[in-house]
Amino acid sequence: MAAVLLCFLLAAPVLLVTSSPIHDSDNGTVPLVLWHGMGDSCCNPLSMGYIKKMIEQEIPGVYVFSVMIGKNIVEDTENGFFSDVNEQVSMVCNQLALDPKLKGGYNAMGFSQGAQFLRAVAQRCASPPMKNLISVGGQHQGVYGLPRCPGESSKICDMIREALNKEAYLGWFQKHLVQAQYWHDPLNDDLYKKYSRFLADINQERAVNETYKKNLQQLEKFVMVKFLQDSVVDPVDTEWFGFLKTGQAKETETLQESVIYKEDRLGLAAMDKAGKLVFLATEGDHLQFKEEWFKANLLPYLH
Repeated sequence: MAAVLLCFLLAAPVLLVTSSPIHDSDNGTVPLVLWHGMGDSCCNPLSMGYIKKMIEQEIPGVYVFSVMIGKNIVEDTENGFFSDVNEQVSMVCNQLALDPKLKGGYNAMGFSQGAQFLRAVAQRCASPPMKNLISVGGQHQGVYGLPRCPGESSKICDMIREALNKEAYLGWFQKHLVQAQYWHDPLNDDLYKKYSRFLADINQERAVNETYKKNLQQLEKFVMVKFLQDSVVDPVDTEWFGFLKTGQAKETETLQESVIYKEDRLGLAAMDKAGKLVFLATEGDHLQFKEEWFKANLLPYLH
């Protein structure tokens, strides 16, 4: 299994790179936490390793913590497909709380599924405080489709598609298949709200947890990046917290048109009115962007 999943790492869509500052007490920079996406790892030199190095060069002295789930890169990659997301979030919360370099607060940047996982950290774990959250192609309302799974010819991709289409809300899949834990079926809304162990919880779709709401509103900025030619995320509107309208699978609605926003179940409407939500768009497929765009549009939120 590990050897097969390493192929995912190589075939995954890697990152193509051709507010008021918050200071820590050491060197005037704000620490940064990164969380990678599906099929990637903390330290891939073509993606997360490259991003980490670039940020360290652009912000001298910055401390960058790149999340690793597991003891090594192979386990980290595997756990992007097969593990309990709630346990991952709890593990990362503990890691951040124990890191003395983060005690004054930190910025966070999540790529693809790592973005919604970091949002869960912001909602569930207020200490140390997250300052700014940057979601790069995150799926905040989940997905309803897996159009181009990394490693397209792999039998594992076919297995994941079949499982999600038929059995996403069964107990084993909800606990062990990562993508099932943010699968959002608009045709079976009752099943989704009842059995989704991760996404329905962090999106407050069963009940409102006031702690989640309060913690998320502590963010100074919540930046969401949408890729305009995204062929991986379905629907792409989820990258701006929109989704398909309930009961059908063709017409989408924006965040502002959703029940989550209208009832302000997460505090996003209040954050929007306060100017804390930032919606950015860039040309390109999933996680494909130019280094110049990254530096011009995202680095300002890290200083």
